[in-house]
Amino acid sequence: MIITVAKGDGIGPEITDAVLRVLDAAECGLTYEHIEVGEKVYRSGNTSGIPAEAWDALRRNPVFLKGPITTPQGGGYKSLNVTIRKTLGLYANVRPCRSFHPFVHTQHPGMDVVVVRENEEDLYAGIEHRQTTDVFQCLKLITIPGSEKIVRYAFEYARANGRKKVTCLVKDNIMKVTDGLFAEVFRRVGKEYPELEQEVQIIDIGTARVATRPERYDVIVTLNLYGDIISDVTAELTGSVGLAGSANIGDHVSMFEAIHGSAPDIAGKGIANPSAMLNAACLMLVHLGKADKAELIQNAWLKTLEDGIHPGDIFREGVSTMKAGTAAFADAVIERLGQRPDSLQPVEMRGRQALQYQYQRPQVKKELCGIDVFVDDGSTTPDELAERLRAAAEGILQLKLITNRGVKVWPEGFPETFCTDHWRCRFVSTEATIQAGKADYRPIPMDAVLALLNALHGAGVEVVKTEHLYLFDGERGFSLGQGE
Repeated sequence: MIITVAKGDGIGPEITDAVLRVLDAAECGLTYEHIEVGEKVYRSGNTSGIPAEAWDALRRNPVFLKGPITTPQGGGYKSLNVTIRKTLGLYANVRPCRSFHPFVHTQHPGMDVVVVRENEEDLYAGIEHRQTTDVFQCLKLITIPGSEKIVRYAFEYARANGRKKVTCLVKDNIMKVTDGLFAEVFRRVGKEYPELEQEVQIIDIGTARVATRPERYDVIVTLNLYGDIISDVTAELTGSVGLAGSANIGDHVSMFEAIHGSAPDIAGKGIANPSAMLNAACLMLVHLGKADKAELIQNAWLKTLEDGIHPGDIFREGVSTMKAGTAAFADAVIERLGQRPDSLQPVEMRGRQALQYQYQRPQVKKELCGIDVFVDDGSTTPDELAERLRAAAEGILQLKLITNRGVKVWPEGFPETFCTDHWRCRFVSTEATIQAGKADYRPIPMDAVLALLNALHGAGVEVVKTEHLYLFDGERGFSLGQGE
């Protein structure tokens, strides 16, 4: 079986070579097609960090084993990981984090948590704009199919790997539309897995509990940014990010990598810990249907830790018996192939779980019922702006409210509220009844929106962005302003 391999930058070539030696010694039946990605490609003028010919190899072979890469500092360079994940549809990032007490120091000896992170959406869409002198914007995009697919994957992973509980971490008390969708999908899909314990928690207190009581968690599923943060938290809690491997799962191609960076400060010294890359390779073997080989290597690795042969980042006097460099540590793992640990729990790898998912877009009635107009004006008050807007929009649409950074400042705003030069101005039907900041949203024609924008332009109002407001089957598809 042919797999794609990129050795990466910094310590990448050293740890990748060590891991490939272990795979060969375990007779995994793999051959390697090497590609060049990362710093050299960036420096050649390719801002994506990956040449065109490398894409052919990635699409041709079922998996990609990637060493850590260095992204040059400065503007204009795109994240290679994000580019690959989104281009190839690697929707699920899976990071198992287990403690190896007492051989690797940790405050949580019994920790065994798997983080399943949505990998394609959220703020990582990278859609950002500077809209005014004061205000910059990043769009958070959450979709129904993206949410359904990652949630279902988490439940399937738990079922296939003998896990007992799945926890969804979101911030749906604040982001009621986006995070609210993710939580709603979790609850709906979860009904198909009644044998699994399920819960939804707010991400901030959930992260705190993961850090203090990780034993209460089993499988965590969450959105992209939250998952990026909390998976590093869980890895560090086990004792070292140098131990954790990562799987990026797609329908056609999957990528496996260490979660740590390229560590250029120790590159070429032969002291880097190859464990994270090795554990990523074991995840790869399971994905390829070679769970027996993954189990063989993982148990040999555990036996090596148990025997006190440790790389420098986890070496401890009184516990470790030998400080092993990169090559020596790989040799020690190879020598123990076929052995199992005595005190650490041996691993028993399960086979790959198949996710059969096909999105069926629901049929909904979508009605335009208003528009949020974002205005750049740094020399006005809310009342003055409202007067200008109402005069321009008379007979077309009516102004419902103005917010600044999400907080209502008109009508009945407070003078204590600090305002920037960026105003969200919500317009609704002239037939809508507005009382105490509320309105009965009614459908409006698109012609009214176009007429409003033309009128605002004619009145000298600088519009920097618009968002249409829709009803879906009569339900609001947008959030209310804070204080509305």
